[in-house]
Amino acid sequence: MFGWMQSETKLPELVLEESGDLSPQTTSDAVVVKPPEWQTPTFRQLDRPDCAETFADSITGVFFDGQTLRIEFSVSRLDQAKPGAPLTGHRIPACRLVLPPSTALDLVQKMQQVGATLSKAGYVRSGANSKAG
Repeated sequence: MFGWMQSETKLPELVLEESGDLSPQTTSDAVVVKPPEWQTPTFRQLDRPDCAETFADSITGVFFDGQTLRIEFSVSRLDQAKPGAPLTGHRIPACRLVLPPSTALDLVQKMQQVGATLSKAGYVRSGANSKAG
């Protein structure tokens, strides 16, 4: 989708036999042990009520440079209206989000879930990405 493929690498597991010897084979009495540098930590999500929220009504740029995905969110502002003149406006960047590839892939997966939910709720017409409402 964004022009890159990241393959998931499985690290080998070491098996600790009851005798205390490390072995690459699994037995019914074996316990799988990963060295600390291979273990994945568990994180708790903490709330931060003072965290600023950013409003954006458009995405004005998406760029993947091979190392990070960069998304620029903008907000639209109308210029002063003049009688008889067409309405004009401008967009101002509100936020730039920079993500590593693994987080970008997670974002894509979560946005696909949101898209499916919006589609089921009737916000997306069948075969189109435009808003039905």
